Amino acid sequence: MKHIYITRDLFFDQQASLGTCYIFDGVNQLFKSESLERGWINNKNSVSCIPEGTYDVVLEYSPKFKKLLWEIKGVPNRSECKFHVSNYWWQLNGCIALGKNRKFIDSDAVMDITSSGNTMDAFHKALEGDTVAKLHIYNVLNL
Repeated sequence: MKHIYITRDLFFDQQASLGTCYIFDGVNQLFKSESLERGWINNKNSVSCIPEGTYDVVLEYSPKFKKLLWEIKGVPNRSECKFHVSNYWWQLNGCIALGKNRKFIDSDAVMDITSSGNTMDAFHKALEGDTVAKLHIYNVLNL
């Protein structure tokens, strides 16, 4: 089973959390990117990042996105938390986006991520052949 690790290290109040995402197959690193989520708002549905912890991740068809996406299972009091394309925090409703670099793209004071579409393609490629994985989320401040 492959393991996905997200270490959050940059926080923009309640708007956004940025981190780094890795995929490992045993000791081999298969993937690395930037991650973007909403900020922490007490795990409130659709507006908060996912709590720190370990979760099962399952490849499932999303009727909303009309494609196979990796869904994060077991988030307390939440459902439909997915990995999907997004460059801006305000495009996320409790999900996780991945990108190549951190950059201020729009005119707000919150950092965004670039090349989310291509990065998500690489994420799917790194997990290719699997339908389940394990996600570990950490806030660097708590390590």
